[in-house]
Amino acid sequence: MATTHPSKSAAIRARLKHPIIDSDGHQMELPALFQDYIAAVAGARIIDRFKAVFFDGFLDPRWRDFSPAERHDRRVIRPTWWGCPARNTRDLATALMPQLFHERMDEMGLDVSVVYPTLGLLAMNMEDEEVRRAAARALNRMKADMFAGLTDRLIPVATIPMHTPREAIEELEYAVGELGLRAVMMASYVRRPVGIAQRISPEAARYSSWIDTYGLDSEYDYDPVWRKCLELKVSPTFHSVGYGWGSRATPSNYVHNHLGNFASSADAVCRGLLMGGVPQRFPELRFAFMEGGVAWARNLYCDAISHWHKRNRIAIENYNPAGIDDSLFAELAGRYGAREFPGRAAEMLASFKGLMSRGEDPALLDEWGPSGVTRPEDLRDIFTRRFYFGCEGDDPLNALAFDGKGSPFGARLHVLYGSDLGHWDVPEMAEAAEEAYEMVEHGVMSADDFRAMVFTDAAEFWTAANPDFFKGTVVEGAVSKLAAR
Repeated sequence: MATTHPSKSAAIRARLKHPIIDSDGHQMELPALFQDYIAAVAGARIIDRFKAVFFDGFLDPRWRDFSPAERHDRRVIRPTWWGCPARNTRDLATALMPQLFHERMDEMGLDVSVVYPTLGLLAMNMEDEEVRRAAARALNRMKADMFAGLTDRLIPVATIPMHTPREAIEELEYAVGELGLRAVMMASYVRRPVGIAQRISPEAARYSSWIDTYGLDSEYDYDPVWRKCLELKVSPTFHSVGYGWGSRATPSNYVHNHLGNFASSADAVCRGLLMGGVPQRFPELRFAFMEGGVAWARNLYCDAISHWHKRNRIAIENYNPAGIDDSLFAELAGRYGAREFPGRAAEMLASFKGLMSRGEDPALLDEWGPSGVTRPEDLRDIFTRRFYFGCEGDDPLNALAFDGKGSPFGARLHVLYGSDLGHWDVPEMAEAAEEAYEMVEHGVMSADDFRAMVFTDAAEFWTAANPDFFKGTVVEGAVSKLAAR
């Protein structure tokens, strides 16, 4: 890439012999403009309903109207505030205006950016189906219009709600099949009401929910969605906030709720897909979990293999209470337990067996059965060939992806560099490439690791389902050469 821009990011890019692909940039949406699209898609009547339900559930738009005591009583979490550039007005305009974003790519040291919506992160999880679907449809049409003529460097991402397979498929067909968008963002989960709580009190049920992650124990069979992804040649990426549920629901502190939230939502959907057997049933698909880093993934990979070794269908028999030698236990109790429970060995053992058997179900003894995993090598292959993990450039733990020390099979994980441009995480957009390359300058990762993070892993992921993903972009030649090798 030839550039004459004076920024440090541009200078770093000029020294590199490979492109920098940003797999997770962001655009902020202007509410007034978005409302025009909602009106065009579903009519003006939807606009007021959208405003009323946008922060439905634990994200209540009335947070500012409640007193601290009311916030505590209702457990209304503090919503995002001061979330994008302001003092640097040029950066703010860049986050809002794709043409300026495009113009500044050299300044930021980036070749191509896959640009995710911001509004879609929450719109995908709205409870009102009509409003949710209208919002996704409006966002996708808006992205297609705003990025038209700019896709040589900016690739907009479609918003795909996942409440039902039908809903997801219909929006995939529209966004990808009709609008021609190449990348899709799926909700990492659907928060569903607990059935018995809803029957007891529909009003109170909104505070009692479970997390559906489309794989294990899902409300629906989502396999038709994955088949549609293959048909349309798109790789599923998951990008949802993880606050508003679990421990990230304080009414007073946004930082508390935000810390680790993307990793928690990514971990949830990753485990659901893994244990539900989705990557084994669809080996052609690649799945990406955005913006949570790779540390959680490294931990999950190691933990999953450890659990497989100790709790696969054969190994679990080591813990079957039926295998206890009652006579030997009675003998040992007589020698070593006479003081604590004299003459009560049989009673003590029976109570212990009852405790250990409380979750026993003959039909569910093989908990790895639904996953399709039959050996630890299957887990290695899933995590190193089918899963990709989105990492922000300033996270030093990105290096864990490349260091196989202590990792089963010495596994190296795939990471996708994400600039997160447009959000408060990036104080100065012009420092995007500079900030990421500091990992090399500080010795956290090697130049080869950096190349993998910002180029080769991204090229492999985005072209896995669609070999023409980068066709017409400024990196088309470099990606083609990489594929040829």
